Amino acid sequence: MTRVRVGVFGLLGSGNLGNDGSLEAVLGHLRAEHPEAVVDALCGGPEAVTARHRIPATRLHWYRGEYRTASRAGAIAAKGVGKLVDAVRTAAWVRRHDVVIVPGMGVLEATLPLRPWGFPYALFLLCASGRLLGTRVALVGVGAAPVADRPTRALVRRAARLAAYRSYRDDLSRDAMRAMGVDTARDEVHPDLAFALPAPAATASPDGRVCVGVMDFHGGNDDRSRAEEIHRRYLDGTTRFVRALVEDGRPVRLLTGDGVDATVVAAILEAVDSPLVTAARTASLADLMAEAAAADAVVATRYHNLVCALKAGTPTLALSYAAKSDALMEQMGLGRYCHPAREVDADRLIEQFRELEKHAAELRRTLAERNLAATRRLEAHFTTLSEVLFPTTDHASREAP
Repeated sequence: MTRVRVGVFGLLGSGNLGNDGSLEAVLGHLRAEHPEAVVDALCGGPEAVTARHRIPATRLHWYRGEYRTASRAGAIAAKGVGKLVDAVRTAAWVRRHDVVIVPGMGVLEATLPLRPWGFPYALFLLCASGRLLGTRVALVGVGAAPVADRPTRALVRRAARLAAYRSYRDDLSRDAMRAMGVDTARDEVHPDLAFALPAPAATASPDGRVCVGVMDFHGGNDDRSRAEEIHRRYLDGTTRFVRALVEDGRPVRLLTGDGVDATVVAAILEAVDSPLVTAARTASLADLMAEAAAADAVVATRYHNLVCALKAGTPTLALSYAAKSDALMEQMGLGRYCHPAREVDADRLIEQFRELEKHAAELRRTLAERNLAATRRLEAHFTTLSEVLFPTTDHASREAP
């Protein structure tokens, strides 16, 4: 059987559980359907990726301070040199592969603060190298959104055009790329890759537990001038909501989706100061799903906190910071249970939460149906993906005696 060389690329192993969960879903498919594939990664946290997924990994950027703000002349010069070195390193890595997969993630959006010469530039280098060297680059189940910043938009658009294959996690993403001038006529839409992960076993919640997924939220790329104001309002509103739950005698479990969220957890624990409020330690989307499955309800901000809660079948209310969250909730039949993360109104949030709990039994049935449909759609997509990216190996395996 032909040994296909497959690379996976992205900000993987860097502390974001959603990104790592998308990788886990793709690796699960490769190991089940393409055991002949030899897989390695070019990623943000190579040590973590190798330890968790048992694949070789290389650091994405030559300059280790890539995502720190450079103010000194030496750091600025090092970043500049790093861009040139990364162009050579990326091309050399791409050249060693038959296929490179970018697994999920919001790689074509700027809904959170983002500089053009960070990941957008890295993605452009990847796709350009693939086109020049004849390696198929596949953007699989990615998120996209309109990008206002011109340099970022130019890099995102060019990277998408250079990719050999594109699919998206929602219709909004495909529409956004079409609006940017990318031909999306042959691009597919399917549920987020995390819906392909195993569902947790349903568990009872005798204590009425509520999971609250928090985020170190400062707005998006276009909100930099009022980032602190947005963060303060988000934190104050979320803290008031947690305090109201505690006053009703409800245990609250604080969830995160990225290492940077720890400061928000600490602030809420200090402000509420109750034994009813505890912080979960989660190292994967499976951990997040298990926490959500053990709760009566979930209120969450991060996109993949929402995915995990919905996948677990738990009634969920979204503190939505982007259209992708609204689209996800609508797709899963809970579109009415969204609240703006930029303008958290604790009183209104409590009203929405009570409404959510009033219809909990009905919502659980809805989620069971939507999860089954999502799983089937992803199975069909993975079949298509194999046909497109691995035609030679699929043919060889069918012809083998």
